[in-house]
Formats: sequence, structure tokens, C-alpha cells
Amino acid sequence: MHSAPKCTDNKSASFACKKDFQKAPRLFYEAERQPMNLLATLEVKAERRFKWSGYIFAWRAKLGTLFLGVIILCLVMASYILTRDQQRLLLTPSPFQYSTSTNNDFAEMDSIEIEDDGDDFSSPINWLEGSNYLKTELIIKTRNSKLQLMPRRLPEWDDLVKQEAHIFSVVPTNFLQNVKNHCWHTRYTEPASTDPYKNNAYFLHTKHFHSTFDNLRKVIWKHLQHHGGEHYRLRCLPYFYIIGQPKCGTTDLYNRLKLHPEVSFSIVKEPHWWTRKRFGIIQPWNGFHGRYLIEDYLDLFDMGAHQIQSQIANSSVEHQISSNMVIGEASASTMWDNNAWQNFYGRTANSEPPYLIQDFLHAVLPAAKLIVMLRDPVERLYSDYLYFISANKSVEDFHEKVKDSLQLFNGCLMHSSLRSCVYNCTVNSAMPVRLQIGLYVVFVWDWYSVYNPNQFLILRLEEHAADLKNSMSRVFRFLNLGNLTEKQEADIINNPASNTRRPKDKSLGPMLQETRRILKDFYRPFNEKLALLLNNDSFLWEK
Repeated sequence: MHSAPKCTDNKSASFACKKDFQKAPRLFYEAERQPMNLLATLEVKAERRFKWSGYIFAWRAKLGTLFLGVIILCLVMASYILTRDQQRLLLTPSPFQYSTSTNNDFAEMDSIEIEDDGDDFSSPINWLEGSNYLKTELIIKTRNSKLQLMPRRLPEWDDLVKQEAHIFSVVPTNFLQNVKNHCWHTRYTEPASTDPYKNNAYFLHTKHFHSTFDNLRKVIWKHLQHHGGEHYRLRCLPYFYIIGQPKCGTTDLYNRLKLHPEVSFSIVKEPHWWTRKRFGIIQPWNGFHGRYLIEDYLDLFDMGAHQIQSQIANSSVEHQISSNMVIGEASASTMWDNNAWQNFYGRTANSEPPYLIQDFLHAVLPAAKLIVMLRDPVERLYSDYLYFISANKSVEDFHEKVKDSLQLFNGCLMHSSLRSCVYNCTVNSAMPVRLQIGLYVVFVWDWYSVYNPNQFLILRLEEHAADLKNSMSRVFRFLNLGNLTEKQEADIINNPASNTRRPKDKSLGPMLQETRRILKDFYRPFNEKLALLLNNDSFLWEK
């Protein structure tokens, strides 16, 4: 019997999805209660003419009512099952419900080549029997046919302003000239004794950053620009973003990059403002709270703004005001997490989001530089599982969760577009593991539709870990940062690796070979499209 998907509390998926499940019809549950309702309403109470005949009549009436209730229950269940089977959700066997095989079994498997639009896709088939093969072939053909991503219909400027009017009323369209970062001055009217951070949402909900905000409060007055009795505060947004993906080395890159003397980051490493906080999502599993304002987000960059303001103040009048300082932000959800759209923008005819994060980011910062860290999606998924699952972890449990997730996602593809399934809040929350995050080509394609590809630096974790010096040099060149001394460069390269696998997770060992096999088969066509899009075969992850 098909059951409603669960929104687990161990992933960074959005809480917005849980409401979808709570609203889902519970036909089987209601049907189970029906016999009791019928007993309560149809019970016949006859007058007892004498003791024994009264007992017999009442017993027959109750038995008849119970029998009628059972018939109605069976009819409801049969109707439900037959209706759902039209969508191949109940009676249709899952292509991933196969028995556990040994490594030798997989070594002896044959493969089938399915040709679609010039692309080959190989998949093991001998763990499928009878009609299951045809359904799996249909799934493969359907998935391959939907790999031809259609261009998005980009929203108009006026529509973006209508959706986020406050953002566009605060952030100007032009920034300071001769200052490398995106900064501007705004009038500051508060007295010197006022705490400008007391109502900041990050300050209120993130206690371990209170000391940082306290230090900023103490020095804000001296970092103001004073002119003609007026006071002006320098406000800044990031020059660059590390936008993804989770468990692909973004934390390691962040910790090395912040050691560069020309780089400053937000107070909070991952503000998640564009994807979650501006919608009022504190944690994906904790529900909706008050929406974080753009002013709360801007406060996070005051440390960098103060450094830039000091450079401006120290510039001589005879020379142009300049600052090479840049500010970065490293929320790994920026690239992929659009799970809030169904709650704020409503349903669309094609079930695809009308607005994506990059639409608003580009409208505010069209010249932003974007860094993406990727890794083999199979390994990324296992690392994601080990990091976010808190209890009862095992390679067998991961295997079962992978099978369930594949079934859900492929089921979605049978009747929806690839883009709608990737951004489907309900499907994403139902999957026990975050399978969709590894479909890199969908996200890169949609970001390319808004930003120029020249504004991206896309790195592979495997190459980053193997040659840190070359990887960091590429990042420095991309951001046009100044040269380093030998000591500064050595400190960055020799900095210990960040966010590595925990010892208790290492003890579980690698994933099962059959798990790796089915995941590689699933991700292969998407990797092929990514390698084609980036013109780089290393993104096939075949070696």
C-alpha cells in the first residue's frame, strides 16, 4: 500500500515541504474508520417482544451492519488501488525492488544499450524479471528523453520587484566607483548610544555570534563617514559567492580563502538568506518564523565594510579612492535549494517554479562572481548520508534509502518534467537521501540561463584535494586577488583540511558495491550532459 512520504528531520530540506504531506488525502485511514461509523449510525434497535427473540434480532442487525461496512471498506480500497495504479504507484512493481546480489552476480551482468538523441545509456538488467524489464526500460527511456533541458522562461524585472519590493528599495542599482566590492553609502540617523544590531534576526536566533555583534556595535560610530553634520554608513553585498554543492569541499575552500588578506566573509559562514531566511525558515524542520529582512543580511558584511571604509578614509585626496578588498558568502544551499517556492509563489501550469534564487540574485548583483565545488555525485550522496543521518547508520540502511529515493524520483519523471521533479518540494522531502542535489547539470544549466558562464569558476573536489596549490591559484586569479608572500601562500596551502569524515563514520567503510552500481547508472546520463555543457570530460567521474 502506498503511504504518504515522510519529511525527515535529518536533512537540510525545507520545512515548507511538510505542509504538503499534512494536506495529503488519507483515504485508507478514513476508510478504516468507516465501519465504526456505520455501526454507530446504522445499528438497528428493535423492540424486544420477548428476551430471546430480542437478542437474536439485535445480533443479526449488528452482524448485517458489520458486513455492510466491510463491503463498503473493500469498495473504497479497491477504488483507491485501481485509481493509483493508473499512475503506476501501487500495483506496478518498482524497478529497484531487486534482491541483494553478490559481487560475482554483478560481474556477470549483461547490459543493454538504449540509444536516445545520440546518447548511450548502459544499465544492468538481469536483476529484473518478466514484465519488470519493460517498465524499467520505459523509465530509462523516459529519463533520457527528458535530459534535453528546455530554456526557462525568465521573469520580467517588474515581476521580481513586485515579489521582493523591499530588497529593491534598499539596494541601489549602482555601486561606488573605484571600489572593487559592491558597496554604497546610506544615511545613518541613529544616535551614538543606539545598538544597531539589537533587532537583527541573526543576532536574536544565533547566540554564538553575540560577541561578534557586540564588537561591531562598539566600533560602528568610528567607521561612519561624517559630512556636513550628516552621518553615512557603508553598506556592502558580496563580490563573490560559493554557491554549492553540499559535501563537495565548500567549507575547506572557505577556510583557506578567508586567510587571504584581501578577502573577508560574512559573520555567519552560511547565512542561507537567499534560499531560506528571507522566507522565514530558521531550520528546514522547525517551521516558518518571521522573515529576515535585507538589512539583517547586510549587517553580516559589516566587518568587511569596515575594512573597506578604512581604506577609503586613508586614501589621499589627490588620488582616486580605491579598495581591493572583497567580501564573500559561502551558503552551500544557494545553488540548489528552491524548496520554498511552492509556499510563496503558488502552483504553475508546468509545475516548475516561476522564480529561482538566481533570478533575484542577478537582479541585485548582476556582476557577482560565482564559485561552484562539485564531486562525484555517488560519493557526495554517501558523504551527505553519513553527515546528516544521526542514528542507526549502516551501509545496508543507506542501500535501502537509495532504492526508495530512486523509486520516488523515477516515479515523478514518469509524469513530470525533469526540472519540475528536481525542484519538487514534496518529492525532495519524501526521498530518504538527497538524490537531487547530485543532478548538477540541471542547476548549472539554470544558473547559466541568468548569469554569463564567464562569471563561474567550477571546481572538482577530487582535483582540489590532489593539488591544493593549483586549485587555490585558480581561485585567486578568478577573483583578481593580489599576490601573496611565500609565507602567506604556505599558510593557506598547509591549513588543515576542513570538515573531513568523522571517525565513527569512517568505521562504516565504503558503500556496498551494488549501491554504487545503481547510483552510477542513475547519475551517468546526467554527468554526460554536464561534461558536454562544461566541455570537460573530467566531470564524467569515470576514473
